[in-house]
Amino acid sequence: MTPLAPPEGWVEKAAEQGIEFEPGDVERLGHYLALLLAANEHMNLTGVRDAAEAWTRHILDSLTLIQLLTDLPPGASVIDVGSGGGLPGVPLAITMPTLRFTLLEATGKKTEFLRQAIAILGLDNARVIKGRAEDAGQDRGERTGTGRTGGHREAYDAVVARAVGPLSVLAEITVPFAKPPSAGVAGGVIALIKGQKADEELAAAKESLHQLKAVHETTVETPTGRIVVLSKGAATPKLYPRANGEPKRAPMK
Repeated sequence: MTPLAPPEGWVEKAAEQGIEFEPGDVERLGHYLALLLAANEHMNLTGVRDAAEAWTRHILDSLTLIQLLTDLPPGASVIDVGSGGGLPGVPLAITMPTLRFTLLEATGKKTEFLRQAIAILGLDNARVIKGRAEDAGQDRGERTGTGRTGGHREAYDAVVARAVGPLSVLAEITVPFAKPPSAGVAGGVIALIKGQKADEELAAAKESLHQLKAVHETTVETPTGRIVVLSKGAATPKLYPRANGEPKRAPMK
């Protein structure tokens, strides 16, 4: 499939945000976008069908997270919760090859698209997990003689998500994936792409964040929205996330 070229001025606009590309990155991003829009013709992956618009609303929007992940060491693990068609996980995996990305998605057709896309793009630093965030967030792995192995709960150096819905709901299904602080070492970062109502949602989620032992570090303005950055003050209480559907049906208060 022929990669889609970015609209005029797009690379320069990215550069204004401190986003730099290695040779081949923009072409691979265009290849991914071509795959996404082609698959979108027979499954619901995005409401954006115009390629030029998608370069900004999807690709650039996803890449605004780079500034919050650049300090992670090589080999650090990042999970994209509710990856959908691969946003923001796939663009980040393309442009940050030293990090390891897990794309978590509950819908079978979408996970199949994601597996095909990362195979076609040759993304050796990305994997796809089919499952709900509520289940994966409680997955502590298997017990061994020295502790536990595998699992997703509190296993990631960074958690990213790009989703609609109240912050209190999104926090409950993302915070449990981040590593807790230990022995003076900071825990994992949680970076959530939100819209212009981020401040209102933060105010409404104040008590929820307290119950999750999460701390609002900052909100970053970007050309395409706002990124709410959270950290973990302590391990997530065992209760959270609650059972499938509960976070959305009865948001924390």
